[in-house]
Amino acid sequence: MVGKDFGVAVDFHGRVHRPMAKALAKSLEQFQLMFIEEPVLSEYPEAIIEVARHTSTPIALGERLFSRWDFKKFFELGVIDIVQPDVSHAGGISETHRIGTMAEAYDVAVAIHCPLGPIALAASLQLDACLPNAFIQEQSLGIHYNEGGELKDYLVNPVVFQYKDGYVDIPTGPGLGIEINEEAVRRAASIGHNWKNPVWRTKDGSVAEW
Repeated sequence: MVGKDFGVAVDFHGRVHRPMAKALAKSLEQFQLMFIEEPVLSEYPEAIIEVARHTSTPIALGERLFSRWDFKKFFELGVIDIVQPDVSHAGGISETHRIGTMAEAYDVAVAIHCPLGPIALAASLQLDACLPNAFIQEQSLGIHYNEGGELKDYLVNPVVFQYKDGYVDIPTGPGLGIEINEEAVRRAASIGHNWKNPVWRTKDGSVAEW
């Protein structure tokens, strides 16, 4: 159970085909979600238009888009309410800021995508501080796929990302406000990793979107 002040968003992750996305979006309206993320893949703007017409729930997307021009077509369609650029994918801090500023001109909110490490999170928080249309920040502290290492393990001062009641202070130190534990990075690099996207299959054996 969660209280009335606890926002819930549902990520379809582009795994749902258009007919089912429409039906799910309509069925979920009763829960007054914060937003539905990627109801269908962003390669199909015409499908996103149709899903948006079938629900009053805000639509979010953007983690798979990589430039202002990728985002521009969705702004002009007028069917998304929240954009989710990723500072690691979308050209860095300056380009992500441009995307956020463009979003403001179209009355679209920003929720920067960041299921990544401490540098990406610090950069995202600095962007949040200067984007008036930023409203929520994704982060991966304690998330299930951080096996064998946690985001804070690579920080000299791990309490810089100290969340309380769902909020975190913007780091105020030099640069992005964090100091990386370079020895911890070297240790991790010497081990390497073998993580790769899981391969999901449907009941008939066909490959499914992860």
